[in-house]
Amino acid sequence: MSLKEALKLADRIVFEKTGQHLDDLQAAVLKGTLERETYKHIAKDFDCSESSVRKVGAELWEILSEELGEDVSKSNLSSAIERLQVSLFSSNVAQDSVQIRNINYCGEARHPPEQRNSHPPNQETSNSKQSKTLHQDLSEMPELGNFFDRTHELQTLTTWILQQNCRLITLTGISGIGKTSLAVQLVQQIKHEFEYAVWCTLDEFPTIDKFQSNLIQLFSQSENPDSSPTNQKRLPLIKYLQNHRCLVVLDDVHNLFCSGEFAGKYKPEYEEYRSLFKQIEKLSHQSCFLLIGWEPPKEVPQLTSENTPIRTLQLTGLDTAAARKILRDKGLTEIDNCETLIHRYQGNPLWLKSVATLIQELGIGVADLLIDDTILLPEDLKDVLDEQFDRTSELEKQVLSLLAKENQPVNLAKLLQNGQISSSDLLNALQSLSRRCLIEKQGSLYTLSPVLKQYIKGL
Repeated sequence: MSLKEALKLADRIVFEKTGQHLDDLQAAVLKGTLERETYKHIAKDFDCSESSVRKVGAELWEILSEELGEDVSKSNLSSAIERLQVSLFSSNVAQDSVQIRNINYCGEARHPPEQRNSHPPNQETSNSKQSKTLHQDLSEMPELGNFFDRTHELQTLTTWILQQNCRLITLTGISGIGKTSLAVQLVQQIKHEFEYAVWCTLDEFPTIDKFQSNLIQLFSQSENPDSSPTNQKRLPLIKYLQNHRCLVVLDDVHNLFCSGEFAGKYKPEYEEYRSLFKQIEKLSHQSCFLLIGWEPPKEVPQLTSENTPIRTLQLTGLDTAAARKILRDKGLTEIDNCETLIHRYQGNPLWLKSVATLIQELGIGVADLLIDDTILLPEDLKDVLDEQFDRTSELEKQVLSLLAKENQPVNLAKLLQNGQISSSDLLNALQSLSRRCLIEKQGSLYTLSPVLKQYIKGL
């Protein structure tokens, strides 16, 4: 369904429920959501507050939920609108809607033909063996764009998922390091190994009941496409994960966790996700959940053994060759002088793009920038660091301030000499900062990256 058709159908539903057509803000929220934009981005485009956008969105989801008889949210709006079109057509409400073709419930029609499964559900092959249908709801997965070499990390994740059958994997790293890009490349390569491939970008996390209900509805309706939503027999989510091989990606999982606390502490309203992740880890099934975020759940250890079905991959910067491609793409021609610059910004793709843009716009030579160890912090880079720094606890902020004053990596004893933090609190803060990827550990020594050190000194 086209964007214009989806907005027209939504307008019809809102008018029938409220007697009023969509106003400009409601239309902007729907359009932005269907184009996979965040509430923050929609608010910026419309020049209003993010809270206003969230409020309007919540009202719209409630109206659509009542009409469809299911929970509609930002994360499943696109597929819900398509199902709603079918429902309205059959009930003769959407009389002037376009002729409805065969709609793939899982959003597969949004992808190029070569990415779709060529066999309809339950079609038998020539040797009379029933082929498994691939159901993909990847409508929230970002476009890949330029992908810079991550061969080792891709191979590691592929081995964990396809060969070692890991059930729960966390992919963590500081903002801009390339977690989502890596995951997109991974999904593109292995999605056809699964009956179901689902991507959820969780900038607005649903409650555990809504989240599980959305997944169960996806699984149950594809199993029984001729059944109405009210007549379908729903099984617990774990049963579908046991009956089918599923890949479920949850992006921005850090939104489950509290700000101002140590890493991985659940917000009260999302505490039940802990039980879900534990169930996915402990119970036998053939599926995999990939969690992407700035920090992992508290119960997921940073170091795991090959004897467990759980893994953690903490992403670090690109190697020099890949990072040079970023700078070259940004128009920096002084490649011979770039290795120091890459090291200074730790091969972080977002950081390098940001500083390269500033260098180009100001007309600064890379060689001139390297003379006095200058660290440029463009405003867009500061905004990104603000988001992550604001999540830290007061104890973590104290430790970061201590490390920012040190010119060399320091050990635990040196940090304790300041006398401001007890040994127990210090250890907990260091562990949390490590899980947030905000500090570096070199043996028994701790340090900050040059960028973070400059940022914290400027606070």
